[in-house]
Amino acid sequence: MVQNGQVSGPGYGGEGVLPLPPSPLHGRRLRKKLANWPLHLMILPGLLLVILFHYGPMFGIIIAFQKYIPAKGFLGSEWVGLKNFRYVLSLPDTFEVLRNTVFIAMMKIASGLVVPIGIAILLNEVASKFIKRGVQTLIYLPHFLSWTILGGVLLDLLSPSVGIVNTILGTVGIKPIYFLGSNDWFPYVLVVTNEWKEFGFSTIIYLAALTSISPSLYEAALVDGAGRLRQTWHITLPGMRPIIVLMATLSLGNVLNAGFDQVFNLYNPQVYESGDIIDTYVYRMGLISAQYSTATAIGLFKSLVSFVMISSAYFLAHRFANYRIF
Repeated sequence: MVQNGQVSGPGYGGEGVLPLPPSPLHGRRLRKKLANWPLHLMILPGLLLVILFHYGPMFGIIIAFQKYIPAKGFLGSEWVGLKNFRYVLSLPDTFEVLRNTVFIAMMKIASGLVVPIGIAILLNEVASKFIKRGVQTLIYLPHFLSWTILGGVLLDLLSPSVGIVNTILGTVGIKPIYFLGSNDWFPYVLVVTNEWKEFGFSTIIYLAALTSISPSLYEAALVDGAGRLRQTWHITLPGMRPIIVLMATLSLGNVLNAGFDQVFNLYNPQVYESGDIIDTYVYRMGLISAQYSTATAIGLFKSLVSFVMISSAYFLAHRFANYRIF
């Protein structure tokens, strides 16, 4: 008889109880874990960096609840509770900055879906592999350039006096436009230039999704008399739908990230009204004006909203695209 992992019965001596031998399955699991220890060791440096530069600095969140004075430090500064948050909400610029951030980010998210999908479908129709790969290389090269470099390039291209864009517009009778100094144009310049930089890299994802569509579906549609547009609408787009839904839901987590690097390198005081975003507002308030507590309160507010949006995005990705991070 087996009871509680032991064999009992007559002929076993003493009280008639004999322990069972170790399970072979348990031994295999232990050997598998020990065999993978080099892989776990490989992630240790990255894990230490995350703890050091991401979780360690989170102690500084307490600044948002203090009247922080650097000379007194974290523990010596006066505790003021939610006073900094009330002050932030009373500032006239807060909601303007929040509106700019959401508006610019939503336009970037929308263009970041439409443009790469369209380019991927067009490239998929190219028969020549040489031309196809050459175009792919050219369009995703800007992704590897920093906004510091691209900012200087765009300043020259969009200059109202010597920029090539305004020179071309002048040849058709359009007056020079101050793209980087006009509140009417600046948000759209951010969206267009960001898409020019990133759409080539995003296109790779959708090209990979196109490879999973069976060629037999196109052959059957061709036999039925469907043209290119009908094939795209009834075969290509439905075949890409899972990855489109996944990318759309995951992008919701970036609704408050309008791109600090890009805006910081392109904006100026003339376009604060339409181009100032949360990240640049925090930078100016915290590092330029030395209002550390207020800047931290704004940053914490953004982090909390972003956490909710990212959590919702992963829930929707799991719900509609069967995407899981573990």
